[in-house]
Amino acid sequence: MKLSEHHTSTVTSRSLFFQEYLIKPELSGPSTHMRRRCGTTPLLPPSPPTTQAPPEQTIILRNFVVQRLLKLKSTCSRHSDSEDHDQPPKEARTPHGIKKTKPTLNHHPPGSPTTPGPATQQEQGCSFSGSLGAESRLPRSPQGLRREAAEYYRGQRVPQRMEEALNSLFTLRPADLYGELANYFSKFSRAPVICKVVGRKVLDGVGQPTLEVEIYCTVKNYEKRICSTVMSSHSQISENALPDTAEADERERNDSVNTAVEWVNESLNTMLRNLKPTDQCKVDKVLGEYFRKKVEEKKEIQNQEGEEAEATLALTSSTASATALSGKKKAAKPGKKVAVAERTIPPAEPVESVLCGSLAIGGTSLAIAKAGATISHIPLYLHIALLKHDQDSPKEMTLPLPMVTLLNCEKISPAKLKLVKEVMLIPPVQLSLKQGIERVLVIQKEIMRLLDPPGKVPSPQPADSKKGKAHNIGKKAPPQALKRISHLGCLITGCDNLEQPLLLMQTACNNMGLELGTDMHLAINCAAHELMDYVKGKYEVLTGMFKSPDEMVDMYVELINKFPFIIALIDPLRKEDRQQWNNICCALGSKCYLIAEDAAKYISQLKIDENINIPMCSGVVLKYINQTKVSDLIELTGLLDGQRHITILGSPDGESSDDSLVDLAVGLGARFIKLGGLSRGERVTKYNRLLAIEEELAKNRTLREANLEFIAFAEEPQPEKQLYNVLPPPKQDSLPPQLFQPALQVRSLPAQLPENSTLT
Repeated sequence: MKLSEHHTSTVTSRSLFFQEYLIKPELSGPSTHMRRRCGTTPLLPPSPPTTQAPPEQTIILRNFVVQRLLKLKSTCSRHSDSEDHDQPPKEARTPHGIKKTKPTLNHHPPGSPTTPGPATQQEQGCSFSGSLGAESRLPRSPQGLRREAAEYYRGQRVPQRMEEALNSLFTLRPADLYGELANYFSKFSRAPVICKVVGRKVLDGVGQPTLEVEIYCTVKNYEKRICSTVMSSHSQISENALPDTAEADERERNDSVNTAVEWVNESLNTMLRNLKPTDQCKVDKVLGEYFRKKVEEKKEIQNQEGEEAEATLALTSSTASATALSGKKKAAKPGKKVAVAERTIPPAEPVESVLCGSLAIGGTSLAIAKAGATISHIPLYLHIALLKHDQDSPKEMTLPLPMVTLLNCEKISPAKLKLVKEVMLIPPVQLSLKQGIERVLVIQKEIMRLLDPPGKVPSPQPADSKKGKAHNIGKKAPPQALKRISHLGCLITGCDNLEQPLLLMQTACNNMGLELGTDMHLAINCAAHELMDYVKGKYEVLTGMFKSPDEMVDMYVELINKFPFIIALIDPLRKEDRQQWNNICCALGSKCYLIAEDAAKYISQLKIDENINIPMCSGVVLKYINQTKVSDLIELTGLLDGQRHITILGSPDGESSDDSLVDLAVGLGARFIKLGGLSRGERVTKYNRLLAIEEELAKNRTLREANLEFIAFAEEPQPEKQLYNVLPPPKQDSLPPQLFQPALQVRSLPAQLPENSTLT
């Protein structure tokens, strides 16, 4: 039989197998009905020639026949023919482990066939019935293979599901039939599991090294890249930093990123393998245990180094003691001054050390969350919301209000003002997010026009200016505008007093026909922890002007009364000044939000320690950095919600182009989101993502309007230990009306600035 005939018969037998065992699962073998339907070609012929079997089975069958013939040789007592000595059969040269039979075949009688013919098949049948003791050495017949395959597919319910798919798709008649079949059967495939986690060193938005984590999963027996995330570095960028400090920060950042890449590619890649990316709690538990192990190792190393240092000091104790005594006498008077300062204000708490490589924990946790959302075919914000509400899909979701940074006041400059770090705009809740962003852009353009150098300010009638003068202004404007853009994506300016930036914002809004307090609101990031002079025990508000913590409270009360359109103060005091936090909350809690950002810098510490040093406040700013995990954010925001604290998701200074922070803020139900200004690509990307989410929620009719309700604090300060023991708040309908003051009751502002006010 020719090769084409063999191929045709094989294909025919395979097609008959699918017809017999898949389409008709109740049939267990060949039937006359199938033979009549398929033509004259039988499903299993009684004596199929060896050429009809697959090539490998043919070779095995022939070798078996040769072996049977060798055994029959001695019983039949036949003599070999010398003519067959020069032409041994091909079966003796098979590569399948059978010993060569060339010398033995010389004793075959004349005319005995060298290939299995009909006579050989009869002898083969006699040999099967007489001397088959080990069936394991026999090749399986095609009929046995087909039965085994049929049982396997029936166990997997393939025939039943195939019939269901064909019946359901026949009525639809899709254009891409095989695509619909693939979609139908994909829901029966195994859930994807993590097969590889890759860490890589990349650059963030300001050119600093940071960590990127990629997740690969086994999807339908194939390795597939699911997603990646880029972490923001924990190192803050300081303006006009000293060269030595900048080099030390750069070395620390490089070491942290290199260690994080090593953790991800070696340890975490092995530990997370075969875990489901949708099981966020289990993944975060593994990450937390690994981080605790690294912390313990670090402590052991530090203890060993401390013991070695003590041993070294013990050897030179005599010289060291003499030097110490002389040093104490010389520094006696300054020591008294420092003691007086420490008694005036509480000392600053030591900065929490950041474990080198901790970026790997936060980056991997966030990447796993993104992978789980991608595999579940839902957006990340909905995946986070489901994790927070125990897989109960929320009926409505609220977008966080953006705190758009418009001004960044320099503290190291000829300007005197040091208190204000950022001046931010908050759109009103009546506007959509898109309308609010457009309004902020209009105000920003007017601010840039007002901030032109003195003598170059465009007059209300720019047409009266000369061409040469306008030409010079056009040449100088671009570089000056670039110099005024900070890494936060906002304008940099310097002011001489606290009222100057506020009057500047008020003037810009009035020029655009907007009223602060109604059409736009303000928030100020004071960053008071950067202003404390620990020698004098006071805050340096302006250059050469110092105020005590109690005087700071009086200053803020006067400021809010004068400019009631300020609805949020971030870090108005240090977190150590607890009593002053209590006083300012009681005085201004019903008028504006008092938010702690520096106090909530490390989320892991907030979650573990119930007596954490967090003052009485309206809410905290959370930043996803270092070893923070998604489960930590979910647990902490639930705790803050139960205590009537608002949550603000903030972006670090060294931001990346990853927009996952926006999905986290929406999924966690944050009240505000602090992303910086409307410049620089890594920050504008997040605003674009926020606009896309608003459009999607509005299309699905699941968008709920935000609110700005202030909570009046009790007159008596609460004990520190009761901060985390507050009961969950009752429903709003059952609360007394005086606890919920109107959100935005502001006094009317003057339409124009006072005549003696100046803008520089």
